[in-house]
Amino acid sequence: MTIKRIHSGGAFEPKVGYCRAVVAGDWVHVAGTVAAPGPDGEPPMGAAAQCDSALNIISSALEEAGADFSKVVRVSYMLPAAEEFEQCWPALRAAFGDNPPAATMLECGLIDPKYRIEIEVTAYIGG
Repeated sequence: MTIKRIHSGGAFEPKVGYCRAVVAGDWVHVAGTVAAPGPDGEPPMGAAAQCDSALNIISSALEEAGADFSKVVRVSYMLPAAEEFEQCWPALRAAFGDNPPAATMLECGLIDPKYRIEIEVTAYIGG
């Protein structure tokens, strides 16, 4: 099986020792992804804006892997406050459209309290 590692250049990748995504055969595993920092070094304010940012990062990783959101079969959402999840629904509907994956939402602590959502996906790129 061929394995390809995709790096996004995110600040946590070298600190923690992981990559944004791994393509293993027909599967693409995208690591838990938080929002990218803005020019001030801080993520956007609010779960909805952070969701958009994380989805953009995930989209780039999927594209490099030869996939897109229509190939995603599993997604996990992690939020420190479950009540903020509804703010993200429009962006998630836009990303997944007519190809919704199986999904799980967890309320849990994230790596830093400034982050309001982390998203992890698995995609299938086989026949």
